[in-house]
Amino acid sequence: MMDGLRPVIKARRAVFGPRRPTWTLELETVAEVLRRSANLSAFIPLHIQRRVIDPPRPVTQPMRDVHMEPIRAGGVSAEWFSQASSDPDRVVLYFHGGGYSTGSINSHRDFLARLCIASGMRVLAADYRLAPEHPFPAQLEDSHQVYRWLIEQEGIRPDHIVMGGESAGAGLTLATLVSLREEGLPLPAGGVLISGWFDLNSRSTSMQFNRHYDFVTRIGIRAMAKRYAPVHELANPLVSPVHAEMKGLPPLLIQVGAAETLLDDSLRVAETARKEGVEVKLEVWPDMIHAWHVFAPMLAEGRQAIERIGEFVIHRTL
Repeated sequence: MMDGLRPVIKARRAVFGPRRPTWTLELETVAEVLRRSANLSAFIPLHIQRRVIDPPRPVTQPMRDVHMEPIRAGGVSAEWFSQASSDPDRVVLYFHGGGYSTGSINSHRDFLARLCIASGMRVLAADYRLAPEHPFPAQLEDSHQVYRWLIEQEGIRPDHIVMGGESAGAGLTLATLVSLREEGLPLPAGGVLISGWFDLNSRSTSMQFNRHYDFVTRIGIRAMAKRYAPVHELANPLVSPVHAEMKGLPPLLIQVGAAETLLDDSLRVAETARKEGVEVKLEVWPDMIHAWHVFAPMLAEGRQAIERIGEFVIHRTL
């Protein structure tokens, strides 16, 4: 892992060279399966992609250890993840990834259960509306509704909430924080941005140099961007928050894999946020692919990264 902006240059040199990532057998297997699936997805209708991502799954041990309760949070479908020992007044508000057009609470249950355990808090996961049926700004409207509902609950203070997400969910998290700041609403204690998709124009250098390793492809994210917002909106800071002013945001934990095609998105956000006075903890995980946390049942690095998130969340909400 790398913390801070000085190692970013070293990270770039390590990634943008001729070497292949040093992968364990488990990571090699996961990456190969995901790359093949990504290549096929360009030819598969969206409704089938959604079914493939959300199949019936074996119940993992973390899921057995955590109680799950579906609710309506400000009119938005959501679900509580908790244990008997979870602090009821401290919450992680989480937005799943999936390019704004796939993914759900169901596809992230193991990860959300692990996050609940690692943080010692309740996790509120939001099933925001998906594109293209509900394009921008529907997702941002839903994230606002859930957050407003949450801070209205008895005993839950903004400084006892950490907001987070991975991939598009990280983009939605950052856009939500920016929007809340603009509206003058009380901000949460921190933000967790995992493998963030912050630039929907996908012009980063890492998109080219990591294309052989990661399963996120330029053609794939261009299709997702087209579903989410029209071309003339892609530079909107609330659509592509890499362009947002970040002054005044709460402390951020940014985790990204060095083998990700979206690596540059996270590096650019970290650099801008730091320049504008935001406290940023940047972790570039060597050799990791996009959203490796979701594959924690198979990847030790996924489990370790979730533990790091738990530490950040606990520290921010003390």
